[in-house]
Amino acid sequence: MPSGPEKLNRVAIVGASSLRGKELELVLEERNFPASEIILLDESAMAGTLTEAGGEPTFIRALEEDSFEGSRFAFFAGSAEDAERNAPVAQRAGATVIDLTGALAAPGRGTSWIPSLAAVLGPKRGSGGNGSAKTVAYSSPSTPVLIACTLAAGLANFEPRRVVILFFPPVSEREQAGVDELESQTASLLLFKDFGKAVFDAQVAFNLLSSYGEESKPRLEDTRAAIAREVAKYLAGGFAAGASVQIAVPAIQLVQAPVCYGYAFAAYAEFASPPVSGQLESALGNLGVKFAAAGDPPPTNVSVAGESEIQFARIEADTNIGTGAWLWGVADNLRLATTNAVRIAEELLAGSQG
Repeated sequence: MPSGPEKLNRVAIVGASSLRGKELELVLEERNFPASEIILLDESAMAGTLTEAGGEPTFIRALEEDSFEGSRFAFFAGSAEDAERNAPVAQRAGATVIDLTGALAAPGRGTSWIPSLAAVLGPKRGSGGNGSAKTVAYSSPSTPVLIACTLAAGLANFEPRRVVILFFPPVSEREQAGVDELESQTASLLLFKDFGKAVFDAQVAFNLLSSYGEESKPRLEDTRAAIAREVAKYLAGGFAAGASVQIAVPAIQLVQAPVCYGYAFAAYAEFASPPVSGQLESALGNLGVKFAAAGDPPPTNVSVAGESEIQFARIEADTNIGTGAWLWGVADNLRLATTNAVRIAEELLAGSQG
């Protein structure tokens, strides 16, 4: 962590024991976020857990009424219920809330913001922070929303007739319980034993799922609908940079994949005339995505681990439809989402100092 007069901002992470919470703390450190202190908070059952923050040993604290006193930022990375219940408490204490759980994504709850798309969709920054007259809440979108909005914005100037994205979510989107269930099912099936289905209520190991079992909550259909709504809301009224071309909202589908980490997707875009792959790649590259170099293998769930960007294979023309193009990409689901959240805080700090 940096030292000196710039190190002035107390940061609270709610849900510090979650996968997102742990990744968020790492991203804050790796980006040298100017935090005077990082407070790790979680439900009482996790209080007292020994961990690390800023390179020093620390303990996760129980979430209490006065936990946010003196905090400049409060990140919510655990459950949506925690965010619903405690975000107003953090705001009353003067902290700017940055939510990664989706609880504040509904209209009127929080301002959804993807800083990397500011040049296309305009800045979302508003007032807020410790000591301000009005504190606000920001919703940092989930990984599939970040991918879909970036893809739609990058292709907008080429006026696609349609954009379709098929996502393959990893089980870590259901936190550690999802990872544990996939690992347990895999081991049990290899040993020809019965297996548990507490999270997905279905066999996810060695399988692809278009829906979960009846007892699984949330349902895959509900997750898909929530992603589609948030993408449509974020892109509403958006126009391609320097043009009057409205950004097309993509169609979205989800298929659960038997992988622990990495959000893979296949996207199809169709245009009025045959697209030039180099131009498409350049437009998307301007939004911070990374394309594989010529001759390099396409990205995989393994190769993107720890990377902050959305990574693409080279764009391929469709064999049967001359005006169609296919895009394959993968992002580290934990790293991409938490990096966006930290970038929101960075932009707010930059704005307050400008």
